[in-house]
Amino acid sequence: MQIIRQIVLILVALGLLGCARPSQPRPYGYFRIDVPDYGYRQSALEGYPYCFEFADIARIDTKVDHAEPYWVDIVYPSLNARIHCSYKPVQHDLGKLTDETIRMVFDHAIKADAIPEQGYTNPEQHVYGVYYDLEGNTASPVQFFLTDSTHHFFRAALYYNNIPNADSLAPVNEIMRRDIHHLIESFRWQ
Repeated sequence: MQIIRQIVLILVALGLLGCARPSQPRPYGYFRIDVPDYGYRQSALEGYPYCFEFADIARIDTKVDHAEPYWVDIVYPSLNARIHCSYKPVQHDLGKLTDETIRMVFDHAIKADAIPEQGYTNPEQHVYGVYYDLEGNTASPVQFFLTDSTHHFFRAALYYNNIPNADSLAPVNEIMRRDIHHLIESFRWQ
């Protein structure tokens, strides 16, 4: 009788252990990115040949380089993002400047799934340009240039200070794309 009880107890224990769900690997988790509500403010770049509106959760870092004046970075500390902005005066070299920009954009083609481009024109303000949306795990998901075709050339590229992962950066990319579109729409030559 004792042996039967032990066998029944062992069978019950094995039955309980055998009914547990099989373990499944869990997907990687990403930090939730909370962005507060924010507005836009005018860049206060005294003496610069351009101005624009940018998000008030960002700041502008000016670069002091006498060889390349008027270069700035728009820094988003809470998003770990930075928009590198450069300026060149057009001196009968607009073709060279645009070709260099296109080359820099397509240097990311190795990692990009696609690179759709969108033209931009604002004849009233003499602002024309091209916006590049680099899809996939690229180091720079958005780049663009703006020009008046005769005197000014402005180029910008968005970078994050981390490894590019399009899936985890998707919500931040949407915020940054919206802000970059606002910057382009508000852009003016001085």
